[in-house]
Amino acid sequence: MKPAVAWFLFLQLVLGPTPLTSLGTKEAIKNFRNLNVDYPRVKFHKNFLDYCNGIMTLVRGTRQSPACPRIHYVMHVPWNLMQTFCRKSDSFCENYNEYCALTPDTLPLTICSLSKKQSLSSCRYKSIITNQRVYLLCSKKEDAQPMGIIGIF
Repeated sequence: MKPAVAWFLFLQLVLGPTPLTSLGTKEAIKNFRNLNVDYPRVKFHKNFLDYCNGIMTLVRGTRQSPACPRIHYVMHVPWNLMQTFCRKSDSFCENYNEYCALTPDTLPLTICSLSKKQSLSSCRYKSIITNQRVYLLCSKKEDAQPMGIIGIF
């Protein structure tokens, strides 16, 4: 057995699943911040044709997937405000096996949805700019960080 594998198995036996879960949660928080929070709103070059086409290029590159996601939400509020929504969550979302929270007020939001008319070689998106309340997935019950969007209300 290679030393790295043996060390990993030893850590799992001694420490339990927490280190791996913690790393997954930290990565989810980082990805959420990078892909779903855009404040101040970035301006893309005119060649992108639309805000969502620029954002979705970033999303697809980060996810390293050639697939075209059907829908993506981008909130236009400062990160420190986003963090306040998961400070204390009394809601447990069983479908996600995580705590969740509904923002108390509406937030400026861009909804990027896949256009029906498009070529096979590229993904084209339309932008809907709105203000909505957002269901957030939180990293834990208290003093948590937002790490995903479940939906809008």
